[in-house]
Amino acid sequence: MASSATVSAPKKRKSFSEYFHSMRGQQLIVTLVFLFVPLVLLFMFTYLPFFKMVEFSFFKMKYIGRRTFVGLQNYISVFTRKDCFHALSLSLYYMVGSVVQMALALLFATILSFKCKGSKFFRGALYFPCLICGISVGFIFKFFFTHGFVLDTLLSWVGFNVDKLPFWLRDESINNVVLVACSIWKYIGQNIVMFIGAIASVDPVLYEAAEIDGANAWHRFKDIILPSISTIVVLNLIISVSGALSAFEMPYVVTGGGFNTSTYFVVMDKIAHTDQKVGLASAMAVVLLLLIVIVTYAQKAVEKWLENRSSGVTK
Repeated sequence: MASSATVSAPKKRKSFSEYFHSMRGQQLIVTLVFLFVPLVLLFMFTYLPFFKMVEFSFFKMKYIGRRTFVGLQNYISVFTRKDCFHALSLSLYYMVGSVVQMALALLFATILSFKCKGSKFFRGALYFPCLICGISVGFIFKFFFTHGFVLDTLLSWVGFNVDKLPFWLRDESINNVVLVACSIWKYIGQNIVMFIGAIASVDPVLYEAAEIDGANAWHRFKDIILPSISTIVVLNLIISVSGALSAFEMPYVVTGGGFNTSTYFVVMDKIAHTDQKVGLASAMAVVLLLLIVIVTYAQKAVEKWLENRSSGVTK
């Protein structure tokens, strides 16, 4: 006996007008309209200038005037010019400073995340420098470290001879360390706030279990807090190292880039705006971007290696 098969009629496709007036069509149109303006602005003010900068890096040019194609000569100059290479080497000071900043931020955040007197006050006090304009902070420290002014006066009150104190901003053996210390004071609050937020998300049951097992404060930090906030630690480290490579405000305002304190950004600003070597400055910006990408991937690789090592995974 043959069974009868029923064939359903094909669904009628909506016309463009019907789809346009449907709920799904209206949602799509609204989405595209709201995306159009941000995407256009993003392309005009981010991607287009970036690609133009990469293009300029292959030319010898000023802002106005004739361009001459020089190929990779600008990139070679970045690593052969004394001022550019010295500025890159100064980034090591700020990279070491970023590690110190992270360590101090972790210390303060761990202390302030638990019950202690005046924790709210100290949280606000440590974050307050982040709210001050970087240029203003630079002028504050310029006045503070000038020979014979605030710092020297304070040291003289505790018995130091002012005439024997170094010129904090002129002595090339210490001036970069002083500028790094200023940067740490300015930006450590941002790291502290992020760490406090991450520590607050740790399950309190873990602390109770550690206390029952007799773990001290160091073991609670090493075995509970640090593994739980490792993602935030890596994020902060990437941000800090990127900021170290692009340090600008402190050396530019406090010393004006003098006395061998010109960082990479200060030299790039001088080459671009004073010397009008736009092609070379563009090449410096591209090199800086590549360095930040390399450092970021290196940090991620180290993080993955440490995770594999701690979990006993061998490759």
